[in-house]
Amino acid sequence: MAAKRRIEVRKSGVHGKGVYAVKRLRKGDRVIEYKGEIISWREALRRHPHDPAHPTHTFYFSLEDGRCIDGKVDGNNARWINHACSPNCEAREEGEHVYIYATREIEPGEELFYDYGLVIDARYTAKLKREYACHCGSKACRGTLLAPKR
Repeated sequence: MAAKRRIEVRKSGVHGKGVYAVKRLRKGDRVIEYKGEIISWREALRRHPHDPAHPTHTFYFSLEDGRCIDGKVDGNNARWINHACSPNCEAREEGEHVYIYATREIEPGEELFYDYGLVIDARYTAKLKREYACHCGSKACRGTLLAPKR
């Protein structure tokens, strides 16, 4: 194992693959950059879905300027970080970069999560919430990856 390796990807009990701490991560540590091709949302919609069998599963990360990062193209292990309603990480946009930071101490073997906070313009119906169901198991689980409507 490389001396600097702090995370690894492996099967997740929450969804598909997940990212796990190999070494203790301290609160405030910058863990990884979310990498991929920066594209317009128009291009993202043209490419959608990444997997027709699972149309709600993508590697798009929305940027404040209206573009997004497509983690499927030139992406890295950050694309495997799963959602949780009570996450231990957060994503911060810094210029054209998105970095994942630990929001508390994370022990070796613990899975990393951030709140996806997905925003969809459509009305949040029971069907839509099921399509974006959350399986994080947190006591505070809101049951969906969708951000609460304001």
